[in-house]
Amino acid sequence: MSDSHELSRRDFIKVTTGIVGGLIGAIIGLPSVYYLIAPALREGGKEAWIPIGKFEDMQIGVPYPFSFTRVQVNGWERTASSFGGYAVRKSDDPNDLFILNSRCTHLACTVNWSAEAEAFLCPCHDAKFSIAGEVLDGPPPRALDVYEEHRVTEEGIIEIFFKES
Repeated sequence: MSDSHELSRRDFIKVTTGIVGGLIGAIIGLPSVYYLIAPALREGGKEAWIPIGKFEDMQIGVPYPFSFTRVQVNGWERTASSFGGYAVRKSDDPNDLFILNSRCTHLACTVNWSAEAEAFLCPCHDAKFSIAGEVLDGPPPRALDVYEEHRVTEEGIIEIFFKES
């Protein structure tokens, strides 16, 4: 009896078919799997500079309303969210302004500027905020949120740095 192990024709065909089939499966399967999971791995733009208006159009001491929409892509799902606020210009210096978010800090209803009341009013629960965003009346736990970073382009457009939370 010899210890040499001969490979029969049938075993050779099985091994060869397994190797070729595995290679074909890998060549077709890996790109297919990547195609299916790639959208879920991509990060949407969560931060951006958003133009809100021309500095020259903003009057000193009068809140300037603005709004914008951001589209979030999560896999194959697209979601559009609207945001807004008010820019309040204090002087002729483009850096001397502050920009408030128009979402009430109580339940995120949109506040509106009332020239009569000289305040931002929330229609949901009668909250009232000063022109600087501080709580004057109602249930909000804190002042209106502020867009901290802004810049002025060469064309005189005010842009805010938006970070999605």
